[in-house]
Amino acid sequence: MTGELGAQIIRLTLEHIRIVGIAVIVATITGIPLGLWCATGTMAGRAVLRVVDAVQTVPSLAMFGFLIPVPFIGGIGTKTAIVALVLYSLLPIVRNTVIGIREVDPDVREAAVAMGMTTGEVRRQIEIPLALPAIIGGVRLAAIIGIGVATIAAAIGGGGLGDFIFRGIAMVDTTLLLAGALPAAVLALAADLIFTRMERTIARRMGR
Repeated sequence: MTGELGAQIIRLTLEHIRIVGIAVIVATITGIPLGLWCATGTMAGRAVLRVVDAVQTVPSLAMFGFLIPVPFIGGIGTKTAIVALVLYSLLPIVRNTVIGIREVDPDVREAAVAMGMTTGEVRRQIEIPLALPAIIGGVRLAAIIGIGVATIAAAIGGGGLGDFIFRGIAMVDTTLLLAGALPAAVLALAADLIFTRMERTIARRMGR
């Protein structure tokens, strides 16, 4: 029984990593451009930021429930879980991208413009590199949030370590609860350490 439980822990942990990994990658690819747009301070950009903020206020279990009847992206299973995780992961990535861009020293921008750089070149060569530590910080938060929220995905058949947690609650089995909760906690700590190290390394190279 112990060997079987160990094999299940490994399988569900890998499944958890896959679900969160896909969601964070999609959120990063989507969130950084959104953050760059929101950082321009236009009315549309501010509106998008408010919508992203609002998504974060929806309870995770309710979000899964709302997505189930949605055509193409809804239903029972992993697909819906990934869509929900992408939505939850957007806020820290978008907001940190906005913060990173806005914290770039205006004098640096002015110097770049004085050297003849276009707006696009300033964005690509100056602002984004300087904002990178903040952006990585947003991805770190998204990964940690995703690991936690993904445990609830088991409620809609999304898989992952939440399977153990829900089974443990149903059976009042502490062993199953710990089999789901402890690996999830370890994954969150590992993600925090990895991304924090990346963030600090980039910041050092940028001379911060």
